[in-house]
Amino acid sequence: MSLKKNLLLASLVVLGGAGLAQAEMSATTATDMEVRSGPGPQYPTVGMATRGSEATLDGCIEGSRWCRVDVNGMRGWVYAEYLNVEQNGNTLIVEEHRDDLGVPTITYQQTDPTSTGSIQTAQPSANDELLGPVGQGDGDVVAITPPSEVETYITENPADTVQLRGDVVVGATLPESVIVHRIPDYQYSYVEVNRQPVLVDPETRRIVYVYR
Repeated sequence: MSLKKNLLLASLVVLGGAGLAQAEMSATTATDMEVRSGPGPQYPTVGMATRGSEATLDGCIEGSRWCRVDVNGMRGWVYAEYLNVEQNGNTLIVEEHRDDLGVPTITYQQTDPTSTGSIQTAQPSANDELLGPVGQGDGDVVAITPPSEVETYITENPADTVQLRGDVVVGATLPESVIVHRIPDYQYSYVEVNRQPVLVDPETRRIVYVYR
């Protein structure tokens, strides 16, 4: 399916008591990020939003880190952990302060053109507890060599461990249900899987480094 058809078929539903009058809020992008046509790395990229761009935030999917925005003339989906909102002189990360900010809850529905009337809703899969397979061929992930200050930051800001079945190896993909944590001024995020800290590409959710 083409990107144009994806965008035409996607429809947004604003839920809850926030109402249409509160369905939009102002936000700022915390880093350069890809804007996608749907809430997931499997959706085509609409374009790139540069760091510090002003965005209009429609809302975020409940139980997910994906939010829909208007930014740099594009309308699409980005990560909540890379969106900031100014409130009372403080800069708040949307992912960490969704309830405090009153971010509207939205859902994403996409009609499947191969089946009349069929609706596909973006939700975590039943196998979210499994690590994805290691990529093959063009999708191979090359392990990085992180600077020492990254390990220091992770040590000083420990995250709760996530228990998953599968091998914790470079190239494995984390399920959408796993929340990864941003590292200031660094392109990769981190999470602890089975008591092993790992660095993750936040766009693809694939592991790029494992601390042994």
